[in-house]
Amino acid sequence: MRTDTPPAGILPARRPLSTAQPGRPVLDIVVPVYNEEAVLEPSVRRLHGYLTGHLPYAFRITVADNASVDGTPRIAARLAAELDGVEAVRLEQKGRGRALRAVWSGSDAPVRAYLDVDLSTDLNALLPLVAPLISGHSDIAVGTRLAGGSRVVRGPKRELISRAYNLILRGSLATRFSDAQCGFKAIRGDVADRLLPLVEDAGWFFDTELLVLAERAGLRIHEVPVDWVDDPDSRVDLVRTAVDDLRGVWRVGRALTTGAFPLARLRRPFGDDPRDRRLPGVPGGLARQLLGFCAVGALSTLAYLALYSLLRLGLGAQYANALALLLSALGNTAANRRLTFRVRGRRGRVRQQAQGLLVFAIGLVLTSGSLAALDAADPQAPHSTELAVLIVANLAATVLRFLLFRAWVFASDDGAEDEDTGTDAETDTHTDTERTPS
Repeated sequence: MRTDTPPAGILPARRPLSTAQPGRPVLDIVVPVYNEEAVLEPSVRRLHGYLTGHLPYAFRITVADNASVDGTPRIAARLAAELDGVEAVRLEQKGRGRALRAVWSGSDAPVRAYLDVDLSTDLNALLPLVAPLISGHSDIAVGTRLAGGSRVVRGPKRELISRAYNLILRGSLATRFSDAQCGFKAIRGDVADRLLPLVEDAGWFFDTELLVLAERAGLRIHEVPVDWVDDPDSRVDLVRTAVDDLRGVWRVGRALTTGAFPLARLRRPFGDDPRDRRLPGVPGGLARQLLGFCAVGALSTLAYLALYSLLRLGLGAQYANALALLLSALGNTAANRRLTFRVRGRRGRVRQQAQGLLVFAIGLVLTSGSLAALDAADPQAPHSTELAVLIVANLAATVLRFLLFRAWVFASDDGAEDEDTGTDAETDTHTDTERTPS
């Protein structure tokens, strides 16, 4: 994870953006390029003409050159000199993510977007892309080629790779957006300023990492079905890109599992989400938490049985039972922390585990006490009666455990993040750029 420090505090509540800002564009569109001298000029002129004729907001087009070695820098500089609202930026290192981070981070526009230089996406989707951000409805907007209303022309190979990649994201990172790598995205400036320092990748995985972090932080992502025609001259190395993407999926998944991303920095204030508004007598999230608690409990029981059977090979019944109970209790608390009550980060983890063990001890005392009471009342009670007492006692212990987890163990954390956690820093924290103004 990158170590750049985002602005302090939480994000402000979403508000409609002002479109009357003299001397400042509302929309900054980045066109990242690498050795694109053949298509750069016609594409930029077409984009500029479309924006001039159809976009009701002030705009800027920024051509971000990723260390091209052909005539791309010269053409970009000439376009910046000839066309109002066009600028050129030169980076001495390759990487689409690096280019987007450099330009978006230095932009003063309240909405920042990017699109591929081949203009594969129909530009009629541009206004629907940025409108939810300007209105205050959404934080990020993305084009999707995989939604029902999309119309896409491309070969079966790219179609298969795209769908397989997004299935991997859904299966491994539990994403809900449909198309991670469509080259047609926009983001609110206040969100970009907080989110970009957390994104490590500087290449093609940049888009995916940005969307995953935004989604996990609870930001709203708006999807726009697009008309999209594949560029037959695309020079993307599919194999290398796929390998890099899989490495990125592993890295981000591991960081999310350990709570290494300080996602609390991306939160909107309490009350911005209508789910924050509680109704009298209706606990928030109770149904979801009950389902999660039951699922975790079932898995914990299976884990306990497997551990007991394994430990029984070398230990006595009482020792095997105690150790299996201890390990399954630790796992149960960790799973409920992460999945049922959605607590992130490392803060409070040790305390919550200790409280979880105490909760399990209370349940153990309840079940053991029930058996002791039965034995005192009827020393000759049949085995069926013992089982009935244990079932009732375990049900009572389970209800008590859920209530204690909800009201005591995880009551005060509410999913808080540990903002002091970090991983290895990105080596290219600062990127030198040269900007050629219009």
